[in-house]
Parts: sequence; C-alpha cells; structure tokens
Amino acid sequence: MSDAPATERVNLLGLERPALEAFVRELGSEPFRARQLWSWMYKRIEGRFEAMTDLAKVFRARLAERAEIRVPEVVTMQASADGTRKWLLRADAKQAFEMVFIPEPDRGTLCISSQVGCALDCAFCSTAQQGFNRNLTTAEIVGQVWLANRELGTSGKPGERAVTNVVLMGMGEPLANFRNVVPALRIFTDDLGFDLSRRRVTLSTSGLVPQIYKLAQEVNVALAVSLHAPDDELRNELVPINRVHPIRELLEACWHYLDEQNGRSITFEYVMLDGVNDTLAHARALVKLLKGHPAKLNLIPFNPFPGTKYRRSSPEAIQRFRDELIGRGVIATVRRTRGDDIDAACGQLAGRVINRTTVRLGNKNLGVTVQP
Repeated sequence: MSDAPATERVNLLGLERPALEAFVRELGSEPFRARQLWSWMYKRIEGRFEAMTDLAKVFRARLAERAEIRVPEVVTMQASADGTRKWLLRADAKQAFEMVFIPEPDRGTLCISSQVGCALDCAFCSTAQQGFNRNLTTAEIVGQVWLANRELGTSGKPGERAVTNVVLMGMGEPLANFRNVVPALRIFTDDLGFDLSRRRVTLSTSGLVPQIYKLAQEVNVALAVSLHAPDDELRNELVPINRVHPIRELLEACWHYLDEQNGRSITFEYVMLDGVNDTLAHARALVKLLKGHPAKLNLIPFNPFPGTKYRRSSPEAIQRFRDELIGRGVIATVRRTRGDDIDAACGQLAGRVINRTTVRLGNKNLGVTVQP
C-alpha cells in the first residue's frame, strides 16, 4: 500500500471560468462540461456532484475524487428584529469572520468579508480593533454568496436568488487582498456565474490608491470609498491610511477609475461622529472637494461598539448636514441603520480574530501589507 498522501481536492468555488475549463480538460473532459458545472453551481446552487444529472457518470466520479464545492462552515446565525441576518463563519479551528444579509422590498443585499480582521486601524470601526489574521481565499469570498443563497432559498422562480446585491463592506480591506478579491468579483458578474450587474456589486475601500488604479484595469464594479473627513488632518486621525495616501491623491484615483470604467459615480461613505466631523463647516468643506464631480455621499450614523470613545451624531445634526450638502449641489443620502440589535450594522462586525497582528498606521513610515 502506498504511503503517498492523497491529492488534495480542488474547491471549484475558487476557480474562474478559464481555470475551471483547464481543470475539466485535466480530468479528460471537454470544456463545455465546465459551463454545465457552473450552471449547477451558480444557477441552481447545487453542491453535490451526484445530483448533476446531465453530467456523464464517469465525469461525476472523477469530480468526486478530485474536486469539491466547499463553503465556509456556519458557527452561528443571528436574526435581527428588522429581518437582518448575521452569520459567523469558520475560517479555521480558531478564526472566524462575519457576513450580513439585509433584506429590502426591492433587493437583498449581502455584505461579505474579504479578510479575517483588518489591518487599517480606522478609529471608529469595531473590526479594526480586532487586529488582522489573514486574507480570505477566493473560494471563501465566493463561498459566502453561495452559502447565503442556499441558506436563504429563492422565490421559486428559475434563476431568481435571494441575494441581488453584493457589497464588500464586511471585515477587512478588499484591496489589501487584491489577488483573491478580483477573481471573486469576476465570478459575481460573469453571466454564467452569479450574473450580477456590475452596478449591483460594490467594493468598499479605505483608500489604497495604487490598488484603485490597478482595479481600473482589471474589473468593472461599483466603487465606494470610506472618506469620513473633508481634510487630511482629521482623516489622518480617523482613517490612518490617509497618512500614506492623502485625500487629493485618493480623489484623483477615484476619478481615474470612473474614466477607465465608464462609471456613473463614486459613493463616498461618511460616518457621522458627534462633535468630530458633523458640523456645517465640515459639510461646506466636503462641497469644495466634491461639487462638480460624479460623486454622492452616503451619510452613516455611527454604530457604537464596546470601548469606543465616539458617539453617534443626533438625527437633527445628520439632517442639517445632509440638507447643507444638497442645498450646495452635492448628492447626499442617509443610510438607514439595520441589524444593530445583533451587532450587524456598519462598523460593528468583529468576528473572532485570534493570533492576530495589530497594525497601527499612525507612523507614516509604516505601510500595510498588500497582496498583489
């Protein structure tokens, strides 16, 4: 009997279409089998090879030996009073990360993670206080959407899924995990994959400028940018990566992205912090930055977490801020807080990050590790 270790099975959720076609050829089958596989995986959300009845029996047996469709394991699921759901998903024996589903009358938005923890140390974010452990793989990123569709079910109509919109706004900085995030984005928007419109897939970044330029050459999705301040001095405090890539450089990268991708606008996220960034003077400074550009501001009421020094701006202050922006010609909306009773609201995702490296970006000489 051979002592050689068994060949590790390939998780098909991590493969883009060309890679899946190559794998199918390696198994001795024609490339069209890859399209059939994708249909079962992404249109029917089927993970059992034996159930893929239009595939040859011999091919199914080879798949069972060499491949698998494996999604992250659910540790816990919590349901909010407003219908929001949050899953804690296992990354390994000790680490875990979170994803959140937000149902609306006209859409179902899934907020997914790209890393276990985060290294960018934004002052108002619970995830940042957990430190950073590792990047998620492409299969783990894609697996979140696959799992949510399976868990939530469908309306019963062919091809109609519970998840209509995907936002990479969960744990982690997506552009710091570029190598694994971009293939996932392609699978989300591939017409044989999840077939989501590029306007229904949104990547949110804290402002890794070189990666925004690189993203513009790779994939076309909606871009959201965590701005949170109208000037470098305040943004250095709230979003420390600003010490490396200040606002002017960040905005130039954003306008370049739109030019390259023929996009409509950039969404700038702006968390409303009482007495910190919520005055009318701050609003007017934002107008000077953004007026005349294809930009819209999404004002986010701060969601508290244990140990934070920040407080949420009052509803009256948020309304005044919004009215000032709109009155001066800048599009602005207020995000409705969802899932805060289960700590599923924006900025509250914490997961379970152990054996972490806590990175502080306050020192300008300290960068952040970016996977190319």
